[in-house]
Amino acid sequence: MDNKHDILTLLKKVADRDVSPEEALLELKEAPFEDLDYAKIDFHRSVRQGAAEVIYGAGKTPEQITGIVSAMGERGCRNVLVTRIGQETADLVGRTVPLEYHPVPRLAVAFPGEQTRRGNIVVATGGTSDMPVAEEAALTAEVMGNKVTRLYDVGVAGLHRLLANLDVLMSARCIVAAAGMEGALASVIGGLADCPVIAVPTSVGYGASFGGLSALLSMLNSCASGCSVVNIDNGFGAGFLASRINQMEGLEEE
Repeated sequence: MDNKHDILTLLKKVADRDVSPEEALLELKEAPFEDLDYAKIDFHRSVRQGAAEVIYGAGKTPEQITGIVSAMGERGCRNVLVTRIGQETADLVGRTVPLEYHPVPRLAVAFPGEQTRRGNIVVATGGTSDMPVAEEAALTAEVMGNKVTRLYDVGVAGLHRLLANLDVLMSARCIVAAAGMEGALASVIGGLADCPVIAVPTSVGYGASFGGLSALLSMLNSCASGCSVVNIDNGFGAGFLASRINQMEGLEEE
């Protein structure tokens, strides 16, 4: 019972008397999670939230990641996100399970499969140095079934680069703006676009940027309406939230 469709199918079988209520209850009891000692895999995450559990790779051994991903694959999970892992770890995990690795955002997709992409999310960066965080957001959104348009290196130091893409911004359902330094990009985009803007402060910048704190405070104090802010370098969180917004019920699919 790894998604809403599986549960609905089971309930229909009960209604058609193909499965007894007791058998259905047993399946549901066994479904919620699997205990691997070092991890309890939440198989009902997709039922509750519409997306499978995501594995935060930092701090986990390759063996632990392999064990978690393998268990999810055995239950039919596909396009499983593994964030914040290096090339060496990806290579070790990839010996056991199918793995698609993206070195720039240090993100992997286990058991990659076909993805249906809808709507329109724009991911923009102030500079090229913000790309690792932006790519984490973009790939997260794509794996979760969203169409993503990338606008990289369009920061306020050369504002004409952003203004040349107004049509792209205006057609978006949600925009992720990743920027370090003073973090002004989110405010500029927030003042131009008519959709929600998710600001991502990055740890890019010189000493007084305090590892992204300067950009974080600037974005929190933005005077542009409709901007929300995630934590420093949290591309995954921005991509996940953008997906939620883009796929809200009632929006017309493209």
